Amino acid sequence: MASSFVIACVGKPSAGKSSFLNAVTEASAKVGNFPFTTIEPNEGIAYYPVACPCATQGVSERCQPRHGSCVGGKRLVPVRLLDVAGLVPGASEGRGLGNQFLDDLRHADVLIHVVDASGTTDEGGKETRGYDPIDDIRWLRGEVEAWIWGNLDRKWAGIVRRHVATKAAPADTLHVQLAGYGTAREIVVRALDRLPRDFPELGRWESKEELRRFVGVFLDERFPTVVALNKIDMPDSDKNISAIMKRYNQKSSTTLLDGVSVDNIVLTSALGECFLRKMHKQSFIHYETGSDDFSLDLPGLKPLDEKSRRRLETIRDLVLFRYGSTGVQEAIVRAVDALGYVPVYPVKSLANFGTPAAFRDCVLVKPGTTVREFARKLHNQALDRGYAGAETIGGIQLGESDVIVAGKNNVIKYSTTSHE
Repeated sequence: MASSFVIACVGKPSAGKSSFLNAVTEASAKVGNFPFTTIEPNEGIAYYPVACPCATQGVSERCQPRHGSCVGGKRLVPVRLLDVAGLVPGASEGRGLGNQFLDDLRHADVLIHVVDASGTTDEGGKETRGYDPIDDIRWLRGEVEAWIWGNLDRKWAGIVRRHVATKAAPADTLHVQLAGYGTAREIVVRALDRLPRDFPELGRWESKEELRRFVGVFLDERFPTVVALNKIDMPDSDKNISAIMKRYNQKSSTTLLDGVSVDNIVLTSALGECFLRKMHKQSFIHYETGSDDFSLDLPGLKPLDEKSRRRLETIRDLVLFRYGSTGVQEAIVRAVDALGYVPVYPVKSLANFGTPAAFRDCVLVKPGTTVREFARKLHNQALDRGYAGAETIGGIQLGESDVIVAGKNNVIKYSTTSHE
């Protein structure tokens, strides 16, 4: 069973999106088959690190994931990454590859927006000086908002009339209109819940401003966004990063400013990550993604030429020591965490967690998933028909309606009865 969500990577030309994609999809953790039936040409596989229970249960030496990898209790779980095409101003009006860009977004659950923090590329990706990267953040949100608001606004009067006539629930009326954007009803419900208590009922939305406010909170729920401020080792990046952090460090508004929370801004050096991985793969250094340093003096490593050594020292000084990592793995972590997905480990035995290999599977599930819901997703009708119960570590019995929580009941053994 594959984790079902999709992370979409967006960014203007020359912002570093291609380098970012290379950095997060060429991990050495690519072992075994992927848990996805098909991978489209513009899709890749990234890896989400989680703490594997094999470490706390003393079976790390037997932990052999069916997908991804696990080393010393650090498990890398494969997730889908979508390379979204054609991000330029005017996408909502069909400019550039705008129609393809917007169509790709329908398949996304969360966005990673790669932004050139150095200000050395303009809105079209051409070389310049002094460009404000905040503009890129603004117009991404503006394009998506114009796309959805424009479609709703053109037919809004008719929508309201039908809503009043049918006396449907507001969430049902809006879900009919928003389903084409890959929207589940629960997202519409969450968006409505975020509106102020004194906000008019749907049938009384008479101004464009009311519709705009709803679209704003809807977009916050439908497309949570992680901003990857890239090229952090460039000369002008520091002042731009400070300005961006200051702008988005606001907590009071119902709607996020430009759809961005300061908690979901990550500082990245995609090119730095790519170079470190290349040097590691060629045995010049020892490096693990997400680390704050690399090693040059371990047995078996090849000698470095002076040019490579200088570049490595620059990455160490301007990126690793300064910011703690290259940030690319953290961007993936923030994207998955923005969705609240929970890692679940289904096992056949709580005594040994699998023989000869332990903890073969790890599945990321939506927040709020219950024990019985996961059983249905795991084995469909077979386990559902013969469901007899479930338990977790320590022989603790789980109720069907118990919500799965990481570190509490997310190692699950199901029991079945024969079903004629």
